[in-house]
Amino acid sequence: MNKPITLDDIIIRTQLKPGDIGYVIYLHGYLYKMEYDYGIEFETYVAAGLAEFYNQYDPQKDRVWICEHENKIVGFLLLMHRGEAAQLRYFILEPAYRGIGLGNKLMKLYMDFLKEKNYKSSYLLTTDELPASAHLYKKFGFKLTEEKPSKAFGKPVIQQRYDLMLDQKNY
Repeated sequence: MNKPITLDDIIIRTQLKPGDIGYVIYLHGYLYKMEYDYGIEFETYVAAGLAEFYNQYDPQKDRVWICEHENKIVGFLLLMHRGEAAQLRYFILEPAYRGIGLGNKLMKLYMDFLKEKNYKSSYLLTTDELPASAHLYKKFGFKLTEEKPSKAFGKPVIQQRYDLMLDQKNY
């Protein structure tokens, strides 16, 4: 009988290693196809964004959080500098690792880095098909600021933008 996975079983590192970017692209493509029927357009969007992140990476302004369990990537989140703002991108957890507090822990790490680096604001882009994610973003002070229809991911979706201003008490 397998023991339940806990946060203590997960290692979170902040250094990219060879294979990480490709695996995170794969994970997005695979899980979003299985869970939401997104097309390859979404996977190529993630690939382009991760290439942009790597090409402009500045360790003083940017951060990745790579979650591993038994040497396998099971979650990922990154903070990408955009001037005085930071963009939250590519937040993903393998289904077996949802509901154990890992998403909450990653958001706390994100918020701590955001404040440590004196960002004025943060934003993220998502779709309306992820209510659990939206709940977590709102819990940390993000507010829905824009919605628009899109077919960018191989199917009709409502793209959403959430913004956070750091002059507020966030958590």
